[in-house]
Amino acid sequence: MALERIETLPTLPRRPADSHKGLYGSVLVLAGGRGMAGAAALAGAAALRSGAGLVRVASPAEVQPTVASFEPSYMTYPLENDEHGALRFEPARQALSTLLEAADVLAIGPGLGRAGSIRELVRWVVESVEVPTVLDADALNALAEQTDILSKLRRPLIITPHPGEFARLIGRSTAEIQGDRETHAVALAQADHLIVVLKGARTVVTDGRRVYVNTTGNPGMATGGSGDVLTGVIAALIGQKLPPFEAAQLGVHVHGLAGDIARDQNGEIGMIAGDIVDSLPDAFEHLTQS
Repeated sequence: MALERIETLPTLPRRPADSHKGLYGSVLVLAGGRGMAGAAALAGAAALRSGAGLVRVASPAEVQPTVASFEPSYMTYPLENDEHGALRFEPARQALSTLLEAADVLAIGPGLGRAGSIRELVRWVVESVEVPTVLDADALNALAEQTDILSKLRRPLIITPHPGEFARLIGRSTAEIQGDRETHAVALAQADHLIVVLKGARTVVTDGRRVYVNTTGNPGMATGGSGDVLTGVIAALIGQKLPPFEAAQLGVHVHGLAGDIARDQNGEIGMIAGDIVDSLPDAFEHLTQS
């Protein structure tokens, strides 16, 4: 089957005058750990700035107060952590199940760390969670140890690896991935219900049948936390009823556009991930006017 190249961007419908937050999705962000509270906060704030109606951020109890201090507009939930400040999956399973009952989409991974229980958590999410899921960062590292579970997907899974994470997923070198980004991304996306977002200059988005190559963004976005922002953007767009491929496509475009706006305001060298979050409203506004 020939690969379909997508160039037209999807759009979000105009919001009716009688809108309420229940129309725009409930996003659950599962992220953070000792020293990485900012990763959870960036993903949660990005989801809010991308139009999500409600955002809940669940993180290890040790960092939950810090996550809460970053942004008053999302809700935060503490989960049991180990002595290293990382999530303990089994004690947190019931609380997560309860939170997922109220979620339309799950975003998982930023700042979770590499504790052994994260591997169990990722397997449970891929095999059992029933809402569309965006998998990033440390969740991808845990996935790399058990990629067999990708053959068992029952609902959409969007993975957002950078080239190094992608290389670990398929057991190749980063240089090989960068040498033919599109071919490798399309090959991995052949699994049912899987959308691959291979990050970097000219991010590739594919579901194995369609491919979109992004043209927005700039080198200033090569900064810690930028990927966490993208996770929140894509999750919010899924919550607003965009199909997963279209959500990933629009998400990478608007994320890059926000980076371009941040560059114009702050320059490439001094840009930080929070600047991208702050520029998301202008990026969405630009899309509605173009």
